[in-house]
Amino acid sequence: MDYDYGDYNYSYEVEDNDTIYGEAVFQHKSTCLNEVLCVSLLVISVVIFLLGFFGNALVIWISGFKMKKTVNTTWYLSLAISDCVFCAFLPFSITNMAMEQWAFGRFMCKFTSSIMFLNMFSSIFLLVVISVDRCVSVVFPVWAQNHRTVKKASVIVVLAWLFAIALSFPSVIFRDIGSHLGRTICFNNYTSYHFSHKIVAVSRLIAGFIAPFIVIIICYSIIILKLRMNRMTKSSKPFKVMTALVAAFFICWLPYHVFVLLELNPQNHDHGILISGLKVGTTLAAANSFLNPVLYVFMGNDFKQKFKSSVISKMADALADEGRTTSRYLSRSSSMDGRASTHI
Repeated sequence: MDYDYGDYNYSYEVEDNDTIYGEAVFQHKSTCLNEVLCVSLLVISVVIFLLGFFGNALVIWISGFKMKKTVNTTWYLSLAISDCVFCAFLPFSITNMAMEQWAFGRFMCKFTSSIMFLNMFSSIFLLVVISVDRCVSVVFPVWAQNHRTVKKASVIVVLAWLFAIALSFPSVIFRDIGSHLGRTICFNNYTSYHFSHKIVAVSRLIAGFIAPFIVIIICYSIIILKLRMNRMTKSSKPFKVMTALVAAFFICWLPYHVFVLLELNPQNHDHGILISGLKVGTTLAAANSFLNPVLYVFMGNDFKQKFKSSVISKMADALADEGRTTSRYLSRSSSMDGRASTHI
């Protein structure tokens, strides 16, 4: 037996004798409110929903309607849209967690799971794009100044979203509802496809975690080497927001991937630890959706100055700060390139 929790990647093998003549043998009663872990995760999930939905909605409003459209705001606007859509569907998972059964039908079972993985892949792909963009800006500042355009950034964002949609499609195929111990559950039905569970889990790990992590590490290594070679270490400040976003994403998603891999061989692990780990891992993964707007506010400029200003001003300054500092760095690098060619 695999495991079902919320709207994520766990499954039951539904037995035919769970129901007789359409009537449940067992009368299910939720015990969530009697468990400390379940109540804690419910409270945390509600907080994630409130902060994530309204925080990202604020980022969308500011970066989409109150600021000049730039390459940087295009990246962050896309991230905020992804997280906001994800948070909009969290109430379905929260209700499922509290009731310990699925009450929204087969379509929403498939759709909400697809949204979760769409958020996962779109976020990591956009973070990879941002990392590559910053790396190119540092290594080839003159080229970046001439070729980094909003139109090209928008095309890249669309491609990233299309790729994310394709990788979230397994939820449409395998997600299903059934009856188990007197309750309706939303689960991954892998029984009709041999090795499909392992293929999906491993492919998500590689495409959504390992490969992007390698690319981002390479980009940051090149950036650090370039800054040190040019003795411009102070110019690393515009990368603080991006570093925090990337770190938050991987810290939030690492436990999820670890326990999903452990779920492939549940007979080798303690049932209680695996269930608890899956619950905590999925809640921690969901927390990434509200961390982004928080990082926008407190990582862009000095915290005290931001705290004294209005919320809108703080977020606008934070979003614009990286673009302004990067522009100064590009201009400075261009000047240095010009002087170097004169000396030659």
